[in-house]
Amino acid sequence: MKILITGGCGFLGANLASYGISHGYDVGVVDNFFRKGSEKNFKWLKSLGKFTFYNENISDYDSVKKILKAFKPDCIFHVAGQTAMATSINNPRIDFEINCLGSFNVLEGIREIIPNSKIIYSSSNKVYGDLNELHYIESDTRYICPEYPYGFDESVKLSYKTPYGISKGSADSYFLEYSEIYDIQSIVFRHSSMYGDRQFATNDQGWIGFFCDEAINFKKNSQKKPVEIFGNGKQVRDILYSDDVVSLYYFALMKIDKSHDNVFNIGGGPDNSISLLELFNFLEEELKIEFKINKNEMRVSDQKVYISNIKKITNLISWKPEIKKFNGIKKMLEWSIRK
Repeated sequence: MKILITGGCGFLGANLASYGISHGYDVGVVDNFFRKGSEKNFKWLKSLGKFTFYNENISDYDSVKKILKAFKPDCIFHVAGQTAMATSINNPRIDFEINCLGSFNVLEGIREIIPNSKIIYSSSNKVYGDLNELHYIESDTRYICPEYPYGFDESVKLSYKTPYGISKGSADSYFLEYSEIYDIQSIVFRHSSMYGDRQFATNDQGWIGFFCDEAINFKKNSQKKPVEIFGNGKQVRDILYSDDVVSLYYFALMKIDKSHDNVFNIGGGPDNSISLLELFNFLEEELKIEFKINKNEMRVSDQKVYISNIKKITNLISWKPEIKKFNGIKKMLEWSIRK
């Protein structure tokens, strides 16, 4: 089977490509090295085995058509994207060009060139907006949303509150409507927080990895500079380790047939939810440190709580996360030390 991975040198893309290469798939990788660490991931992938590489920008439709005509994939993992909220707010044009226009170009290419292929799109929980219309309880370490005790399911109303939410939500809607109108076999995964090996995190993207890096640097340095956070640290997300994300994509590729209801909320679920303060508590215990925290104003449109209700995908294909949050964070620390 031929699998094309857009953004294949990014965090998720590189993990998907690694699995495909090592399990005998004919893998094509599209990337233009926009993201931090993508060139390092490209070199790492080359050390694993053979794959076809396209150094192209999906915002250019002619490039997309050229790739699809040359490679003719049976399936596309469309995980290319601009995922940093601050970048989105500071430069909404590039956010639109990558997330919305780039996704549209991939869909149009499928419609024109390879209409019988399958595509899995990496969407975001940000299509649900800031969720500030809900009620929250504040405990010592986290916010709690009593209206959704098992997490947010796919019935939550879409609400695009930021340029990033608009760009991801627009693409999300295009995938669902192209499935209806043109019978494109598409699957939409609305992801919560992901983390793991090959993630070169920043303070605006990949918060688990970023704070693992901060904790390690804090332990190493004699001058203990405070860790900067936005908000009071009680914001909650469910986290999903990269190995579980990869197993989901390849399992879905084999298990999910053509349907017009292939949209799923994806994350670690309630059992793998964690707040910033709870993460800091774990890192302090694990590394024998005591964080100094400098709290800043909460970021625009930040969600106090987002936990995925994963019952729909679990019931359909029997997938569920295998790596528990604290085991995964230990793995993340190991990656942060050796990268």
